[in-house]
Amino acid sequence: MALMGAYESVNGSAAGPTVGFDLDMTLIDSRPGIRDTWLELADRTGAQLDADLIVTRLGPPLEQELAYWFPEERIPEMADLYRELYPAHAITGTYAMPGVHEAVAAVHAAGGRAIVVTAKYEPNAKLHLEHLDIAADEVIGNLWAEGKATALREHGASVYVGDHTGDVRGARTAEALSVAVTTGPCDAAELREAGADVVLADLTEFPAWLERYVAERA
Repeated sequence: MALMGAYESVNGSAAGPTVGFDLDMTLIDSRPGIRDTWLELADRTGAQLDADLIVTRLGPPLEQELAYWFPEERIPEMADLYRELYPAHAITGTYAMPGVHEAVAAVHAAGGRAIVVTAKYEPNAKLHLEHLDIAADEVIGNLWAEGKATALREHGASVYVGDHTGDVRGARTAEALSVAVTTGPCDAAELREAGADVVLADLTEFPAWLERYVAERA
């Protein structure tokens, strides 16, 4: 894979890397809040759904999960209702992943920018980051898998960090280095098979890795 070249600022002077991060199960453990939101959706609609199963397969867009539980013609309506319910039920029940603040701080310490590129509805993604005081420089929502490459290219990201094989595909499509963490639904073998360049146990390992990555490109 042809990776993006040495990172430079707009005026051509040396700068740190722009690093993209996925959100759910990469930066945040949103399973408790998402579970509560699905349970509220079930109460409101009378739908029979398995919230415990749903939170084991986070990553793809909401509409893909809704398709398991609702007829096609109701998916847009249910997506709107879910997103309306989300702020009251999902934000305070969500936790920062171990090492998340240190990972973002490491990007900034290297003179770089930390952006979040996620399939989540962008306003709700921003609520999570604000609530957990995660200092992202940009937040771009509503993008999944290969679609994430649009934002990664636009912002000049040379690295993308995620927990899902879809994140690996997004990084590779953008010709960015794929750094995968095993904190989501995909294990190390799946992530490597999908083409991850680097696999870390979690974000606590990211600052040391980033330090090596920057030093090798100095």
